[in-house]
Amino acid sequence: MNTIFIVLPILTLLMFDLGLALRPADFRLIAERPKAVAAGLLGQIVLLPLIAWLVGTTFHVEPLFFLGIMLIACSPGGSSSNVFSMLAGGDVALSVSLTAFSSVITMFTGPLVMSIAAQQLGTAMDVHLPVGNLLMQNLVLMAVPIAVGLCIAVWREPLAERMHSVLKRLAFPCLILLATVFFIQNRDTIISEFPQLGLCMTVLILLSMAGGVGMSWLMRLSGREQRTIVIEIGMQNAAQAITVACSPFVFNNEVMATPAIIYALMMNVILLIYVGQYKYRTRN
Repeated sequence: MNTIFIVLPILTLLMFDLGLALRPADFRLIAERPKAVAAGLLGQIVLLPLIAWLVGTTFHVEPLFFLGIMLIACSPGGSSSNVFSMLAGGDVALSVSLTAFSSVITMFTGPLVMSIAAQQLGTAMDVHLPVGNLLMQNLVLMAVPIAVGLCIAVWREPLAERMHSVLKRLAFPCLILLATVFFIQNRDTIISEFPQLGLCMTVLILLSMAGGVGMSWLMRLSGREQRTIVIEIGMQNAAQAITVACSPFVFNNEVMATPAIIYALMMNVILLIYVGQYKYRTRN
């Protein structure tokens, strides 16, 4: 079974569900609360790729895995971040807006960052990134589903709410299905590389979350906003990274998707601990 035929529907479903959750007011947030939006977007689009580059070079990972790590950093915020923000007493409206903004912006910044990363490694391993194909794939698989979901949300809001209530429950099981299928097909590589990549992904996530704290401190954000920024920067769309790695139109390499699978596992574990310690502190 080719993993891409599972990845594509899941990514499209997640992007469509994001569109259903959006409202016109979400796009006004950038004018109403510019510091909070700036902290989240700068953290995801500028700081995270720099952290990923630092982590990849520090751990001396193989070139294919290095590109896989950079793919994670170039991906938008994960749709699950909205749920985690709610559980952590964060600002859900800010979380949804940041996920939407990052999904649009990374369609264009992602190919640029990946092009630089691929050029750095290209002479050593003959890696080439078809930037045009990646940009077109992003537009088709992300922009179109988001736009369709947003149109339904604007013109048929009750229908959008019913659909979103169902789809948001399917997001996590779909990601688990994807991770399971990918693990079965690539278990030898994942098991052999887990000691290094597991530690690498853990460091990446923790540094990203720390970066969220730093960005929030610089912007003097509230506690609710800080928790949201921490989650948004620490929780990226692993399905998007897997799609780019496995896509026959871009890299067509499932090995490159290995960091994203391990990242998805570590991301949920670490963020659940983060949410758990918040709930524990609020009860005591």
